[in-house]
Amino acid sequence: MKKEIHPKNYRMVVFKDFSCDEAFLTRSCAATKETIVWEDGKEYPLVKLEISSASHPFFTGKMKFVDTAGRIDKFNKKFGSSKFAKAEMEE
Repeated sequence: MKKEIHPKNYRMVVFKDFSCDEAFLTRSCAATKETIVWEDGKEYPLVKLEISSASHPFFTGKMKFVDTAGRIDKFNKKFGSSKFAKAEMEE
C-alpha cells in the first residue's frame, strides 16, 4: 500500500440522519464543529445529514415529503437583501 496518500485528518466520524434519527460510524475527513457520544462511550465528530440510505425513498421504498419550500424561504431570507437581488428587482 502507498504511504502518505490519505489526508492527515482521516478519522472516525458519526453521520446522523436527522429525518429518521439513524446514525452510523465510519471513517471520513469531513470537517465538523460538533461532537456526539457514540454507543461505545467515546466522543466522535458529528456530521448532520438530511437524507441518507436510511431515509431515502430509493432504499426504503417509502415516499417522503422533503421540505423544499422551507429551504427556498431560508435561502431568500438569507440572500434576498443582497445587492444582486436588488439589481434584478429594479429591472
